[in-house]
Amino acid sequence: MKFCLLAISLLELSTASASVASNFSRPLSSQIILPRTFTPPQVFQNVHLLRNINLEKGYVRETIHVIVENVATAPQDEYFLPFPATVIDRLGGLDVRDKKAPEKDALEAVLVEYDPHHDTQFYRIRLPTPLPPSGQQTLSISYSLLSSLQPLPTKIDQGGKQHLVYTFSAYPSSAYATVKQKTKIKFLNADIPDYTSLPASANAEGKADPQRQGSTFTYGPYANVPAGAQEAVRVRYEFTKPLMHATLLERDVEVSHWGGNLATEERYWLVNNGAHLATHFSRAAWVQSAYYNPSTSALKELKILLQPGVSDPYFTDEIGNVSTSHFRANLREASLEIKPRYPIFGGWKYSFRVGWNADLKSYLRKVATGDTYVLKVPFMEGPRQPEGIEYEKVVVRVVLPEGARNVKYDTSMPLTGAEHGRHKTFLDTLGRTTLTLSAVNLVDDQRDRSLIVTYDYPFLAALRKPITIFAGVFAVFVSAWILSRMDVRIGREKVG
Repeated sequence: MKFCLLAISLLELSTASASVASNFSRPLSSQIILPRTFTPPQVFQNVHLLRNINLEKGYVRETIHVIVENVATAPQDEYFLPFPATVIDRLGGLDVRDKKAPEKDALEAVLVEYDPHHDTQFYRIRLPTPLPPSGQQTLSISYSLLSSLQPLPTKIDQGGKQHLVYTFSAYPSSAYATVKQKTKIKFLNADIPDYTSLPASANAEGKADPQRQGSTFTYGPYANVPAGAQEAVRVRYEFTKPLMHATLLERDVEVSHWGGNLATEERYWLVNNGAHLATHFSRAAWVQSAYYNPSTSALKELKILLQPGVSDPYFTDEIGNVSTSHFRANLREASLEIKPRYPIFGGWKYSFRVGWNADLKSYLRKVATGDTYVLKVPFMEGPRQPEGIEYEKVVVRVVLPEGARNVKYDTSMPLTGAEHGRHKTFLDTLGRTTLTLSAVNLVDDQRDRSLIVTYDYPFLAALRKPITIFAGVFAVFVSAWILSRMDVRIGREKVG
């Protein structure tokens, strides 16, 4: 029996290793290498460009709608999008789509490598079809900029207002000349004490910029802006909310066929990037403020929206279980409301973990023919806060049953790494198959994107654990029987 179990294990190990490894033979993303003297060819012009900057959360979200026209004599399909080198490492969630067909897949956007020390870096956008001469294409470009907001002043009183500073260019970065463009900035409220004013002579309509309308600023329109033009603008606005930054999120999703359970655990390392306290923290003042609930730059609680049907939630930190949590669940939704042990002010850190169980039938389906299973789970869940949360790095590990093979995955998340391995737990022989995916520069608006994992789980592999348990128990009884039959006395028994 042991020989049979060993043979089965070796056969499944070799098959699983070969099939899983083949999934990762392709690179996650390609990178174009161009000469250092590269400059984007002037084959396009931006007929009309509208940029929206959203500052209602603790990170910057920009959306650009641009009508691109081919001014060359031949069809073109490569549009270059420039970014300052100082923000390229903080850029996340770049998404380019055809504005007239947003339901279609996003267009290919690849980082160009040509001179790492240059002040400007480029993404190359591949148009869905080559644009003929004088043809036009409407693009919708959106992305997030992490760690781009600085508090000013850098220190405030415990109950004081917090103001943030954001610096940008009134002319959106473009590798091509723009016929007409405009920039709109949306703030959390109308408290904007400082901002850069531009003369009316620069405005195509002769208006002094910015033009204020409630909590919205407008710079422009500007006409006939040359490629690469810049006009520095700085705004300082009130934002008395925490600037939550997760340096790392580790998420484990464990599949159990025998238990019919999907166990999820998320581990967070948070820091508040807001203004620091000018004086020592006062617990008495903090308790008093709870009665009238004023705006604060400290994080008081987190609300994690979960899928319907979850159960057995828990919330722990480095000390142990944290009792200040509340779980709500019904047939349509579930939420876990947690409060840290202390308010997280600017510069303060807090690490914790949350976890829950769910019915596997809600996430796993078996293909009608064969031994293939399809698992569909959120790539990340986590808190949903009005002020938002940005993630510097996210690592998602999917733990599949022992013996799973031919693992494949699909997600719309921009990944930076993927690897497979094995994870040993109770009563495992070779260990469970794992798929680990990594991503950087994510924000909470991306939390609803799915991760689809397909794998083969043959019936023989499903019997591995029962056979292991039976072999172990049988070995114990055989060993006990052999020991009971052995004569372990030192001297011989005297006869008669």
